[in-house]
Amino acid sequence: MGRGETIYSISRFYRVTAEELMNANSISDPSRLQAGRRLTIPSSAFSDVNVSSSASTVSAAQVLTDYRIVRGDTLFGIARAHGISLQNLLDMNKFSSNHVIRAGDVIKVPVGNQSGSNAPANIVQNNQPIVNVSAGILSLRWPVDAREISYMTGQMGVVVEGHHNESVKSLTQGRVISAGPWRKFGKVAIVEATGGYFYMYGGCETLSVNVGDRISPGTEMGKLGINAVSEKPQLFFMVFRGDTPIDPAKAPRAGGNSRT
Repeated sequence: MGRGETIYSISRFYRVTAEELMNANSISDPSRLQAGRRLTIPSSAFSDVNVSSSASTVSAAQVLTDYRIVRGDTLFGIARAHGISLQNLLDMNKFSSNHVIRAGDVIKVPVGNQSGSNAPANIVQNNQPIVNVSAGILSLRWPVDAREISYMTGQMGVVVEGHHNESVKSLTQGRVISAGPWRKFGKVAIVEATGGYFYMYGGCETLSVNVGDRISPGTEMGKLGINAVSEKPQLFFMVFRGDTPIDPAKAPRAGGNSRT
């Protein structure tokens, strides 16, 4: 368990419930966990991973593109983000089951959204998600003053380009359940809102909230930082309802979606 990680952030990454993760590790009080503890990931997290000893077949019609590994990436996480099994990813790269990836490595991933979600199809170029967002999406109210918006590969999250050091503002009221560094998303704040919604604000240079804070629409979550890969000020914004990611453009916003 890394510094800044929480039961909630880890459960979201592996797409299991916090309760499943706590039960698998006999945890009764998640607030007392310390960095460095090893956690057992419930078997349900690997339900879509092909563990057969026979090699899976990579479709000859499948179009591949390059993906550059960044710090915090895992082959399992990359496979899930692209909606394929771990074995499928290993096969298309001719990797062994114990292959080790390092930041800066370039591997092959499928082009387009393979996860079956309703996110627009997209590709990754220079490790950045590229997509033609629908007309009018920039007119919606976002946590920052949106200059450009693109969908993340294989996910319902978006990357919103704003202005360096501008305020990242909450779209709803709720309670902060996680605040700190989180894998490759920089400093992240996660808000639990009514209706079973969870809003993730990532890519912050600094955070203005702490775990347990009650916030209102417009509360400053932090200041927008610079993405080390793209060298642009970019917010990583994701919304979940329960365990299911939803399109952030369709997520509830206090007062409606319009900026005005």
